[in-house]
Amino acid sequence: MTQATTVLFSWTAQRQDTLSSILSMLLRPSPTDRCEDNCTRLLSGEIYGRAMLHHAKQDSYKAICPVTFMWRPLQQQSIVGTNDRVTEDSIEIKSSSCLRQLWIWMHPSAFDEGLDCLKLACQKMMNDTGVVIGCVSLDGKFATLEVMGLKSFQLLQKLLRPITFSVETGSTTEYTDGDLGKEESFSPGTAVLLTVVDPRFSCHKKAEVLPVAHLSKDPKESMQDKCEQNSTGNLIMKEGVLSTSLSKDESTSSLFMCKDLWDASNGVNPPMEEHILCSKRHQKSLDFFCSKSTASTIFETTEGSYSNLCPIMLLKNADEASLHIGWTIILPICWVKALWIPLISGGAHAIGLREKHWIACDVGLPCFPQDFPDCNANYYMMEKAAAAFDKTMENQSFATRPLRIPIQLPWNSKWFLSNLEGNGDYSGNLDGKLNDVPLSNNCGFSEVSVARTSRMLNSFLKEVSGENLLIYPKGIDRPRFSHVMMNEAKISQGSNLTSLTTDRRLCYLRVVLHAFKEGVFDERAVVCAPRFSDITSLTSRLVNDEGIQVPHAHFGSYFKELPSGKWDFQLPEDPAAREAYRAPIGFVTTGFVRGSKRPAAVAFCEAVLLARFRHEQWSRFPAKKRRKEIFVLVRNLSSTAYRLALATIVLERQEEDVESL
Repeated sequence: MTQATTVLFSWTAQRQDTLSSILSMLLRPSPTDRCEDNCTRLLSGEIYGRAMLHHAKQDSYKAICPVTFMWRPLQQQSIVGTNDRVTEDSIEIKSSSCLRQLWIWMHPSAFDEGLDCLKLACQKMMNDTGVVIGCVSLDGKFATLEVMGLKSFQLLQKLLRPITFSVETGSTTEYTDGDLGKEESFSPGTAVLLTVVDPRFSCHKKAEVLPVAHLSKDPKESMQDKCEQNSTGNLIMKEGVLSTSLSKDESTSSLFMCKDLWDASNGVNPPMEEHILCSKRHQKSLDFFCSKSTASTIFETTEGSYSNLCPIMLLKNADEASLHIGWTIILPICWVKALWIPLISGGAHAIGLREKHWIACDVGLPCFPQDFPDCNANYYMMEKAAAAFDKTMENQSFATRPLRIPIQLPWNSKWFLSNLEGNGDYSGNLDGKLNDVPLSNNCGFSEVSVARTSRMLNSFLKEVSGENLLIYPKGIDRPRFSHVMMNEAKISQGSNLTSLTTDRRLCYLRVVLHAFKEGVFDERAVVCAPRFSDITSLTSRLVNDEGIQVPHAHFGSYFKELPSGKWDFQLPEDPAAREAYRAPIGFVTTGFVRGSKRPAAVAFCEAVLLARFRHEQWSRFPAKKRRKEIFVLVRNLSSTAYRLALATIVLERQEEDVESL
């Protein structure tokens, strides 16, 4: 379990289509790119969405960070009848007459850039349409707790006692046992609004609930109306059974003051402080033994500012591979401690950012900002790490200083483009002129581009006239793997790359690396182009040598530091070192997790180069030995050995690559 570091922004507008237009302009994938059913569920607030936030197209369309966004649910009774289903038309009719609200969550390292982007887009939209749009930061008002693991839902069932349970699907489900129900009833991506009892109170007796329709003759009918107005839902809890630690008056007061989480930004009563709660329990023990204490007067004067009910939102994780199992709890920040301690006491293990990074790598998800080289947050993080490394080097003597290696990797080096020259064995046709290839004139992070959706990758392939390249993004109308792998004519078409030039832009794809036989891949390792002879020798069971080794005398000859302080590749002049040189095609951003059952590394490789090497390997291997994965070499910066690895392109097994931890 971890407390996620996210920042919340709130958008408010009178027209739904205004906010939708801004989302379509800034988010990839756009909400309108989704299927009609998912789009309707997003607009109704039933599910949440994930996407990459970008600057507007006129501002270079630079990626900012991954975001989570959700619409505030529409009032169900106002848009549908008792037997109607929520439809897109009904949402549009309702949205035209009510204020629509949207929340966007993002990482705090992208706070300033994200806020400026959102405000600029709102201002432009207001100038064009005249519709007033509110964009405010809710930083410091809400927090998120992430509960991960196979038993995460069982833990939530044990601790959370909801008094209102609303899933906006067109009908309200009533729970008569005060429980969350079964986990199978929640689809991935579901957003659930709840009001729960403070989990620090011992609830030995289950809460009893009654449908609203059955309470029409209740003498407390006025309380029912007030509860409905405060969005406590369609279930009203009987007084006196809220908790064994709460009195009848406390239950009524807490229920009356309860707010929906969407309204909690205006302020919500905090939970009872721990020392008061302990004193109160102590007083009850004294009362049981008929002892007297003066502490009771303290409770009467302090309890009015506290609440026993907390509004929360539960989000079920929705990664396409279903490897990241868990839930996210969104709650007012003043309630974090009240839920954190019971979660830990209930069996959850608190983890930090490093462990979270390990989990992300183990389940095949990227971690922001480490695995987002196309974002400024990653650039600034690496700049800070490089400055810290330089400071450490200055405090050491020359004799004990380690070899200088690049912290800020040369993602936009034109060596990636020069590696396209030549025919046949692309990785081997490098000559001395590569040593004269300059770094990009705009040597900065703004040049890094990563395709994170199948549509973006397909658009790039069309841009460079690479429709015949052997890359197959999922969901795009292209031939299937099984068909192409056995079709020699299709494979031969993949070699027609004469239209590709060295002045095109670079496009990276996220790949997952697995060692073929042995090896451990570290962060910032270089992914290199193998020669076909390398693959045959390293995959042969009869060969048991040390593989490809760089001479120790030329251990640090792969990179060179430029006068500007940036780094670039270089071709060694020594014949032996040049023979062992393998051209770069990408970098590892997250290395192996030690102790993992199936270690995997996260890397980003240039898309066209991956297609070239797949073509080379498919054209030379017999049909029965061809793989969907691509053979690559990986070299750690602290090693002289190249290790053989299998690279799996993420966008070939899922349509979007915007999930992150």
